[in-house]
Amino acid sequence: MAEASVRRRFLFISNGHGEDWIAAAIVARLPKTIAVDAYAMIGAGNAYNGICPLVGPRATLASEGWRNVKGSLRRDVATGGLRIVPPALRFLRQAMGRYDRVVVVGDMVGVIAAAATGHRGLTYLDVYKTGAARLYSAAERWVIQKTCQTVFCRADALAQSLLATGVDARCAGNVMMDTIPSSDYDAAARRTRASAITLLPGSRALTAESFALQVAALRTLPAELCPDVFLAVAGGIDVDDLAGQTGLRRTPLLSTEAADLGQIFDGDLTIHMARGGALANLLAASDIVLSQAGTATVQALGSGRPAITFINERDRRSRFRDEQALFGEARIVVPAEAGAIGRALRRLVEDETERKRLGSIGRQRIGGPGAMDAILAELVR
Repeated sequence: MAEASVRRRFLFISNGHGEDWIAAAIVARLPKTIAVDAYAMIGAGNAYNGICPLVGPRATLASEGWRNVKGSLRRDVATGGLRIVPPALRFLRQAMGRYDRVVVVGDMVGVIAAAATGHRGLTYLDVYKTGAARLYSAAERWVIQKTCQTVFCRADALAQSLLATGVDARCAGNVMMDTIPSSDYDAAARRTRASAITLLPGSRALTAESFALQVAALRTLPAELCPDVFLAVAGGIDVDDLAGQTGLRRTPLLSTEAADLGQIFDGDLTIHMARGGALANLLAASDIVLSQAGTATVQALGSGRPAITFINERDRRSRFRDEQALFGEARIVVPAEAGAIGRALRRLVEDETERKRLGSIGRQRIGGPGAMDAILAELVR
């Protein structure tokens, strides 16, 4: 009892599916002398299962916090999204003084909410801004300066802009590359063809629609070029809904692997499904990704896997351009048409040299791991 009474208590705040996984990976590596609670601001917070307790109100938004789609904020407000704000702020006020350290992982939403409820001395892991197109605005710098003690940024330019205001800001690597989730799933053993791809249709409302278009693109390939296909299924996504969108049938046969979700097939196309927690396993066995995801796209590119992404009229072009300024050629952007996606995919399937060239660009642009050790050192000191 004496030992338990002196344990330090941390609160981790994250606001998105990818952010939850990053935060959970950090929590899992903290020493047992630190007791951690996690507040997942949006969604179920499944990434924290078996790692630490979830606290705070559960909340959902029509957009699930995804701001890459035009009008997402207006749609959230129109569908009652403002109702989630009072419970969140009430919880954060109640959390004041209960924790030795509060860590925010994500974009500025968590920082602003913490600032509004009186929290100070935050540790902020900014996994949103790339630094390739835009730095912090004057308003963002003011809130960070007022609220945060230490900030870990993805780019040195971001850190330097905060250092100029007196904030302890650091760029120690890309924490996304330290926190690619892995699980019990042998993707390599399922390889039978010359190449393989992983489908990353995302974790939000447009997932089923995106997946259907990715499958339609795969069906444009001639049989001799068809790769092995893997699908990373994010938490909360209904596999039967995905199958229904494409006319594929789900097999009930499963292995004993914890991340195995079986297959969907139609006689010509077979897609091996695994939980999103096995992303590292899938990337290691793949050559290319078709991706509409956020964090997972960055992790794929940083792992040397070129990505093909389609853009449609609902995408917020300013955010898309900001991302592309960082990704460069490593992310191939095509129209939201099966034929266009299929042609881009065929070019990469047929050209191993080009795949390697783009993979090298992705590794260079995203940056490698290393931030995890720096973050842990800061948190445990």
